[in-house]
Amino acid sequence: MEATELLALGELTVRGRIGDASNAVLQCSVEYSGKRAMCVYKPVAGERPLWDFPDGTLAQREVAAYLVSEATGWGLVPPTVLRDGPYGEGMVQLWIEPDPRAQLLALQEGEEAEPGWRAVGPAEIGGGRTALLVHADDIGLRRLAVLDAVINNADRKGGHLLPVEGGHLYAIDHGVTFNAEDKLRTLLWGWAGEPLPEEVSAVLEKLRGQLGAGLGERLGELITEAELEALRARVNALLSSGRHPEPSRNWPAVPWPPI
Repeated sequence: MEATELLALGELTVRGRIGDASNAVLQCSVEYSGKRAMCVYKPVAGERPLWDFPDGTLAQREVAAYLVSEATGWGLVPPTVLRDGPYGEGMVQLWIEPDPRAQLLALQEGEEAEPGWRAVGPAEIGGGRTALLVHADDIGLRRLAVLDAVINNADRKGGHLLPVEGGHLYAIDHGVTFNAEDKLRTLLWGWAGEPLPEEVSAVLEKLRGQLGAGLGERLGELITEAELEALRARVNALLSSGRHPEPSRNWPAVPWPPI
């Protein structure tokens, strides 16, 4: 049984609420046909209104991010579905338990990142002191940086990164994505302005074709036509430039708080 089938058809039982989230986020168990798993349920009714996103659309954007991630073949977003639940329609996503030993972010002394790391920028660490915030020079993170540019992620924080045993990387919290206006805010600026790897360009070319076919139709049920056109434009722009995007000077490029 695929995880999406279990999430879509299984019986949801609320186990508790994740209290540090800005919107209602419930940890649940889901059970169907003898299979059971833990998951996250974000009901639309628990979404906090935002000035720059239409009300009641964050769950759909989470599902749209999963669909685009799957289309790339990178599997960066955990299985995610839109369904009815104990508190109405919402997003249901497979629970991912991260590897506590994995380290993707660090603070380093000096002005340049150490080997194996990429610099994000200076960070205040108290007492008037600063350190260099860095992220790992990791292929999973690099792919995620590209995915975030494609879906226009306005909130890529360190706490959204879930590396698991075996080295695979998952990323969560994609409610503020797909805006028609450029809103990319992320910690993953370590490759800004650098050429895209050939593998990434090939994936983007394939994604462009899918957006003109079945994937575009499925996304059209989750985001607006203007947002879908902007998505296509971002993919075209990445392929045209052949480079990772650079931070904009028109708004903060790093989310707050960053972790």
